[in-house]
Amino acid sequence: MDHYVDIRLRPDPEIVPHQLLSAVYARLHRGLVQLASQDIGVSFPDYDERKPTLGACLRLHGTRASLQRLLDTPWLSGARDHVSVAPITPVPSDAGHRRIARVQAKSSPARLRRRAMRRHGIDADAALRQIPDSAAEQLKLPFVVIGSRSTGQASFPLFIRQEPVQREATGGTFNSYGLSQHATVPWF
Repeated sequence: MDHYVDIRLRPDPEIVPHQLLSAVYARLHRGLVQLASQDIGVSFPDYDERKPTLGACLRLHGTRASLQRLLDTPWLSGARDHVSVAPITPVPSDAGHRRIARVQAKSSPARLRRRAMRRHGIDADAALRQIPDSAAEQLKLPFVVIGSRSTGQASFPLFIRQEPVQREATGGTFNSYGLSQHATVPWF
């Protein structure tokens, strides 16, 4: 992870920034799936958990070769008018490191109700009384709305947490969303 590329959203009066970021991120996901890449990570320099927002910049991390291989594919076609892509740049030598990971809410009430019906032989009304929709865990984290190319799942919110900055890098692989439960990306 010695290089990075910033992809910055251009202001657009017709498209809300988080929708545009979701569209760009969905294209990135498709590109990473097509390349079968596990060596490109993402971060969000403008991330703000208090608002919550991922901001207007998507930063890609990797080696110069892996980033160039991604940029050589047409993953951004159709979105180029809405973003500016900076050149591949070396990571500053004094950069910290941060893990960027997906966070999933604990089981959904619908899933818990189906399980209760199956395990305890109760009907849908009884399951709904036992497990109301208010039992859902509400995450207050920034997210993108995306579909999964690998599982075929329709649109869902992909919640993202940036862990605290640390001094040392942690190696590992990244999934097709550019996220990792273990590996870090440079932070500067």
